Amino acid sequence: MSFSYTMWFAFFGLLIGHGPGAVVGGVIGFIFDNLRHSQRKRATPEAGGYVGPLFTLLGAVAKADGRVSEAEIAVAERLMARMNLGAEERKRAVTSFNVGKQPEFDATRTIAELRNWVGMRRDHAFPVLDVVIETVLAEGNPGPEKMSILRQLAFALRVSDMELMALMAMKGYAWNAGGGQRGYGGGRGNGGGYVPPQRTQQGPDPYTVLGIGRDADDRAIKRAYRKLISEHHPDRLGDLPEDMRKQAESRASEINAAYDRIKEARGFK
Repeated sequence: MSFSYTMWFAFFGLLIGHGPGAVVGGVIGFIFDNLRHSQRKRATPEAGGYVGPLFTLLGAVAKADGRVSEAEIAVAERLMARMNLGAEERKRAVTSFNVGKQPEFDATRTIAELRNWVGMRRDHAFPVLDVVIETVLAEGNPGPEKMSILRQLAFALRVSDMELMALMAMKGYAWNAGGGQRGYGGGRGNGGGYVPPQRTQQGPDPYTVLGIGRDADDRAIKRAYRKLISEHHPDRLGDLPEDMRKQAESRASEINAAYDRIKEARGFK
């Protein structure tokens, strides 16, 4: 536990009231440190507590259009391998996936479970969304049913339309222009289209990674970069489980590399 408040309040107490003031200040600061520690502890997701609801939701997304494809199953298999799930955890993940793909399955409760697991940690919300997006885009252009579940999840995790658009743009998803204001739930269709990511010898198109157009000015590019990296930077991940930490760190590296390439091409710092 950090004792920064304890030290600061003791220091100010010393300046104001000498010895007794330092003691009183230290006690007040210690109370604040304990409160902050308790809040962080309550906001910390339980290790492994997301495996069941996450794979249940992946099953629901995969089945949303009426069938589960080999590509969608492959996404779940890769995720299990990437998470280094043990035999029991893997069995739980498979069972959960099968529950989610049942006909007429309602994902509302599962989304609520993921929201409870994430708590107030928005930095944990993005790796969860990133995984679900992989399943949504497994077959290319997703239908409105899949987009509806994804946007419902984003809303529950307090992630805006613009933030979701940036996450999806990194994977090559482009939103149709002129679609107007869209709320969550997919009431007006999916509102976008899948565009295969443009690639160069250096990797994915950097503008796609940052979720901006090539006609964006330097200021807009810097603003998009700062926003994205602030949400994915490893220093903000705290106690995120190791498997999801790697996912977020990989995304942060991708964002940094894209920004560096744009800076070099445009000649700004």
